[in-house]
This record gives sequence, structure tokens and C-alpha cells, in this order.
Amino acid sequence: MSLVPDAAGRPLVAVAGPTGSGKSELALALACRFGGEIVNCDSLQVYRHFDIGTAKLPPQDRQGIPHHLLDILDPDQLFTAGEYARLARQALATISARQSLPIVAGGTGFYLRALLDGLFEGPQRDQPLRDRLAARERQRPGALHRLLRRFDSEAARRIHANDVPKVTRALEVCLLSRRPVTELFRAGRAALEGYRVLKIGLLPDREALYDRLNLRCAAMFEAGLADEVRRILALGFSASAKPFESHGYKQALQLLAGELNPREAVFYAQRNTRQYAKRQITWFRRETGLVWLKGFGEEPRIRDESYELVASFLSRANSPEHFPLSIV
Repeated sequence: MSLVPDAAGRPLVAVAGPTGSGKSELALALACRFGGEIVNCDSLQVYRHFDIGTAKLPPQDRQGIPHHLLDILDPDQLFTAGEYARLARQALATISARQSLPIVAGGTGFYLRALLDGLFEGPQRDQPLRDRLAARERQRPGALHRLLRRFDSEAARRIHANDVPKVTRALEVCLLSRRPVTELFRAGRAALEGYRVLKIGLLPDREALYDRLNLRCAAMFEAGLADEVRRILALGFSASAKPFESHGYKQALQLLAGELNPREAVFYAQRNTRQYAKRQITWFRRETGLVWLKGFGEEPRIRDESYELVASFLSRANSPEHFPLSIV
């Protein structure tokens, strides 16, 4: 099947969904079936050494399929959604130039949105302003959100009052630019161009997903998650490195520090991972143009449905109006 771009652009497939839903397995099956290469869209799998707790697919299990944006950073390196979008777009161009099908796979919805829709960069951080805003919030909790309602009511509706970092950034942009942040956001994004996008979302039964996550968290600790954390620390990386804030790794650190016993570490990792999966589902339900498949990625029925979706997507290149896809 030819992947030469038509008038609508080159084909791009994205596989999204909550953690544990089988995105990696489905992306790999699609890549094998349609001559694809996989672009990671997980904010933790970009880091070296973080393998067990991120469910990173080992190289020997990748069936010779090229994977991009895995293991590209040390744990102490900062990485933004904007940087992800830039590197991912470079990877897409390289893959498409080889006449391969790029398949973006992962559960970090903000990264996917940054890749496809672009990000508003906004003015740079103003630390003195942030310090003044932080002092105001300490004196009167909730004051910043009330202030944001005055400057940008739409942004205030979208950002929870307890999410102080996002409220602070929105206020910072409003005050420095003297314009509502939502107005600047709509005007300042640079969307991905030259691609037709099929977005597939995996949506297993909620209880089945939670059962799987509980088992997976327990298995990660049994497989040596705490030992992996110990090795990373022995390499000289600080326990304050951002990847250690994630579910599983945070509890492994607490286990090593004697703050939790093994049973407690697994319990809190399971609970927090379930809550994270719930937030992911909420995020992706708001994603436009996403085609939901109600099951796990490795189920034969789900694979067959995805094969049909992708085959139709590729064969109907010149008739996008007949297919539920996004044009970017």
C-alpha cells in the first residue's frame, strides 16, 4: 500500500488511552502490519534507566520495529511539551521520508496535543512577579484564582482553583501581555501541517483496567522496581529528579527511605495509578476526532478492528470526508 502523500497530506496514526490499556502492544501490531515506525508519546519513557515502572517495551520485544524518542534524556534533564513536539515532528518527517507509516503511541495527552495542535509559548517566566503572586496566595488562599476570573473568566473556568501552578502561569501571561491568556493561546499555536491523522483511543472496561493496573503495580515491585531506583540513585542522580515524582517510583523511594513498608508501597502505587488512569480517560474524552475501541490493545477483536480502521484510513486517502479522521 503506497504511503505517498496525497493532496490531504501524509498519513499519521496515533494510539492513545489510559495507562495499562495496551497502547504499546497495539502500536507494535499496527507497525508490523502496515510498515510503520513508532514515536513514543509517554513523558516518562523519554528518560534513560526508568524501565520497569514505565512499562517500557524492552528492545528484544520490539520485533525489529524502529522506536523513536525512547531513552533520549538523563533523569535530571528538564523536558517540556514544546521540546517534545519539536523532536516528534522531526521524527515524523524522517519516518515519512522513508515511506513508512508513523505511529504515535502513548498516554501523555498534553504531548499529543502539543504535537498535533501546537502550543502557545507566551512570555518568559518573570520570577519576581511569581514571587509576589505566591505571597498573595499564601496570605489569602484562592486569591489568585479570583484574580484570574477578573482578567480571563474563560481561563478561570478551565483551570481548577487548587491548581496553583497553572493559575499562576495564566495570571503571569495576562499581566505581562496585558491580554487574556485564552485569546493569546488561540492565536499563538502552530499546528502540525502536511499530515492526515487517524487517532485511535483504547477504552477498556473500567473495572478490568483497574484490576490490570493493580496486578501490574504489584508485579513491578516484584520485578525489582526498588532495585532499579537504587541503581539510578547510585549513578548520581538525585531523588528530586522529576521522573521520581511518578506513580510507582515515588513509592519505591519511600520504601527505600523506610517511610513505607512493602505492602504500603504497593497499595499507594496502585491507588495513585488508578487515579491517574481516570484522569487520562477524562482528558482523552475531550480529544476531538478520536475513534474509541472498547477493549485492551492486545485483544484479537481490538486488533482486528484497528486493522480495519487503519486499512480504510490509508485506502481512502483521497476521500477523507468518508472517514472519521482529523486533518492537520
